[in-house]
Amino acid sequence: MEETDRSANGRSGGSRSRQERRPRKGRFRKFMTFLFSCGLLGVSGLVVLALYLHSQALPAGTFTQPSQMYDMHGELITSFQSGQNREFVPLNHIPKSLIDATLAIEDKRFYDHVGVDLRGIARAAVVNVQHMDRVQGASTLTQQLARNLYLTQDRTWSRKIKEAMYAVQLEMQLSKDQIMEKYLNEATYYGNSAYGVQAASKLFFGKDVSELSLAESALIAGVPKGPRYYSPYFDMENAKQRQELILTEMANQGYITQQEAESAKQEKLAIQPAAKKNTVVQAPYFRDYVRHVAIEKLGIDEREFDEGGIRIYTTLDLDMQKVAEEAVAKQLDDKDELQASLVAVDPRTGYVKAMVGGKDYGNNQFNRAISDSRQPGSAFKAFVYLTALQQPGFSAVSRFKSEPTVFTYDNGRKTYTPNNFAGKYPNGFIDLREAISKSDNIYAVQTIMQVGADKVIETARKMGVTSRLEPLPSLALGTFPVSPLEMAAAFGVIANQGVHVETTVITRIISSGGKVLYEAKPGKVRVVEPEYAYTLTNLMKSVFDPGGTASRVAEQIKRPVAGKTGTTNTDAWMVGFTPELATAVWVGYDRDRVISSVESYKASPIFADFTEHALEAVPPKLFPMPDNVVSVYIDPATGKLATDKCQGARAEIFVKGTEPTEYCSEHGTAPAADGKNVQKKGGGSWWDDLKRWWND
Repeated sequence: MEETDRSANGRSGGSRSRQERRPRKGRFRKFMTFLFSCGLLGVSGLVVLALYLHSQALPAGTFTQPSQMYDMHGELITSFQSGQNREFVPLNHIPKSLIDATLAIEDKRFYDHVGVDLRGIARAAVVNVQHMDRVQGASTLTQQLARNLYLTQDRTWSRKIKEAMYAVQLEMQLSKDQIMEKYLNEATYYGNSAYGVQAASKLFFGKDVSELSLAESALIAGVPKGPRYYSPYFDMENAKQRQELILTEMANQGYITQQEAESAKQEKLAIQPAAKKNTVVQAPYFRDYVRHVAIEKLGIDEREFDEGGIRIYTTLDLDMQKVAEEAVAKQLDDKDELQASLVAVDPRTGYVKAMVGGKDYGNNQFNRAISDSRQPGSAFKAFVYLTALQQPGFSAVSRFKSEPTVFTYDNGRKTYTPNNFAGKYPNGFIDLREAISKSDNIYAVQTIMQVGADKVIETARKMGVTSRLEPLPSLALGTFPVSPLEMAAAFGVIANQGVHVETTVITRIISSGGKVLYEAKPGKVRVVEPEYAYTLTNLMKSVFDPGGTASRVAEQIKRPVAGKTGTTNTDAWMVGFTPELATAVWVGYDRDRVISSVESYKASPIFADFTEHALEAVPPKLFPMPDNVVSVYIDPATGKLATDKCQGARAEIFVKGTEPTEYCSEHGTAPAADGKNVQKKGGGSWWDDLKRWWND
């Protein structure tokens, strides 16, 4: 009885189980039907898309539109892609080693995909997620060809989708060999206006592409990744490292043996000297610098920059550029090796208005205007004195004794013994105005020892100097190299009443289709209070006064100007400014050859000639005087307020509250001129002038 009950209960339970399984089985069938339908629709969609792409004609290639560069007034500076070097060669004329090297490093699954490598995309996605950065790409050779033939270099999803579609079309309409042939001839750029493997072979090795060795093929295959990084003309070390990477990949993928790879790595490469560039009529050094900024700093693709039909609007003033080139040419002899550079910046906007990197671009393309390899000498003292003026107790009448001096530093462990030019010393106390006017070295080192070299470096950094500086006493005398561009921009901060404006050479970049690829928004920040900038400006005007280091060119400049000269054994500088223009001029030899006394005086005439003619259409303008500044008559001998008993009194500028309060003589009296507009008037002595001002 019990057995019968168990049997019945078992059958009853089995019946319920089958009933429960039926709905689940039905849901599974529905799910599989849904998946099959989706798959069928997907396949149908792919077939329709493939038929559509196959029926569509590929667009005409657009990558040969020349890009153009304009000055600030919209005048054309230059048009790129002129002198393009391109020579088509059939695939059977290209060595297998070059084809294999290209496949190994660019697209190892070229013969397996249909234009888009889904496996490669998945692999790249995994690697990029692991590194949380885009460290690996997945573009096939066909995609690269499609992009360079039909599209711009925009980094947008729409461009990527179009690129994939064109790549599939190319695969449908051309054989793999035809695609490879077009890629090696039309989609590869090697720098120096060389397009295609034949042009590259002749450029780098001076031979036909069919004659390339394995080692040479591997080097050429590595250049298109980045001609500015992997070209042997720009960086031989990078080029060699990439060549060795390609040879390793070729061995790993079975194109060559490990022994062949190692042998090719050891082969000495005979790179041909780069052909001389034709002299560009307008602003060649500036043009090269704009190219560098656009590609290296703004991320514009190199090929698009040259031939993408883009329009680059710059800050250059072609009229000022012409004046700058003429001023340099007037002082330099074509027959000797003496070089010069000039950079002019509008301190109010940070715009670079003129740039001369050397006297002959056709013979030497090295841009000295942006090179930070030359010591500024005494021109660097401006940073020292600007720092000092912001310290309590320091002013235009602060005095140090100028005589042969041994300075100790590093807690007394080291010494520094500077010398004045030609060994000339006043052997007495001098104030800041005289120190600046006559460029006294002892005074400068005394100042930096008092205020601290670290603070001077901090000031220079705020004003835009990025070159290496070390906190040593010799820093005061400009012993650490900087670039003329840095110096012009930094002095522009003084001219701009203490406001630093980011240096700019490109204002806008517009694509061939009218899209804004870049628009400059220079940052502005106050780094120095205006009263300190004005006080230093007023002191630096004395460089052009009688007895000042630039006094011989004072008659050439018919407007208010301030500046500082700088001279080392190998360098001569003149850095100065008006309210509208800050200019740095350097003169010297490329190989640190000692300059003569005559050669050291050429920087100032270049500066004066350029400044006067560049601004000849601009009315002379005074440097604006801030409210927190006072002008008083002082006695130069004591630094105290002048009275009628003092000899040679002069008006001096002070930040309000730092002016002297004691008089130079107990027997005479004179009121402090606490207004900011004290000026000598014509007729009579200075004392009569002061009394007339007081009575007014």
